[in-house]
Amino acid sequence: MIIRNRPGLIHLFFIVRGSIIMRIFPRILVITLMSALIVLTHRLLPDWLPAFESAPFALLGIALSVFLAFRNNACYDRWWEARKQWGELVTVTRTLSRQTMLLSSKANEARCRLLNLAIGFTYALHDQLRSNADPTTQNIPTKSGKSADYFLEEMQKEIVALREEGKLTDITYSLLDQSFCRLTTLQAACERILTTPVPFGYTLLLHRTAYIFCFLLPFGFADSLGWVTPFASALAAYTFFGLDALGDELEVPFSKQPNALPISTISRQIEIHLLRSMDIEKLPSIPQPENYILY
Repeated sequence: MIIRNRPGLIHLFFIVRGSIIMRIFPRILVITLMSALIVLTHRLLPDWLPAFESAPFALLGIALSVFLAFRNNACYDRWWEARKQWGELVTVTRTLSRQTMLLSSKANEARCRLLNLAIGFTYALHDQLRSNADPTTQNIPTKSGKSADYFLEEMQKEIVALREEGKLTDITYSLLDQSFCRLTTLQAACERILTTPVPFGYTLLLHRTAYIFCFLLPFGFADSLGWVTPFASALAAYTFFGLDALGDELEVPFSKQPNALPISTISRQIEIHLLRSMDIEKLPSIPQPENYILY
């Protein structure tokens, strides 16, 4: 996630870090050079290039803008849904740390084990979502060989054992079990987001239309705009290619791309809170943005 103050008017046009411009600059450059070549050919050899009316391009541009807005809204909904699920994870783990205080003083070790398992679950879910190269696969083990499901099962076994030993009342058991169910629900929601991308046919249609429009645009305005055509074409390419590339990043909210969610930082914040609730004084540091990007 990009973390930076809103730039001023002058600085706004010179920001590169965190901007989508670097990803789409080669395409913009090709469109600009091609537009300049078309204008030059139209001026020197007008019979070589047919003349096109600009009105159809204006209508196509409006339609393409609407479709790109629909796709970006769908991608942003995925991004926001993922953020809500990780916000829910923060809420559940904090609730869990308070619920475990209901355990008797004799079960303090069990409380620490439960909270450490919650930390393990957080990082296991983080690894599963971020390092999963194949979006059709679920429950990939973490580097330690343990999946998020493993930590949920261990937490469930822990409270079952406490209940059998008489260290856990039925009410406390029910409260902890509800928290584990919420963890299972948000895990399933994150896996659903990971394994259900925006339909490929819809994305492909917009990709093709954006490229065709930007490549044909100079033919329609070379006569009326003259040497302003390369600038107008570059601006149109920046807008359409930029929205397209931004939608691609928002579509994958758990990646390490600049506009993805900072789930590494959220995981560390959860860890710090749970360790503090166990009265551990030596706490890990909170990650800071690297070149304005928080991972």
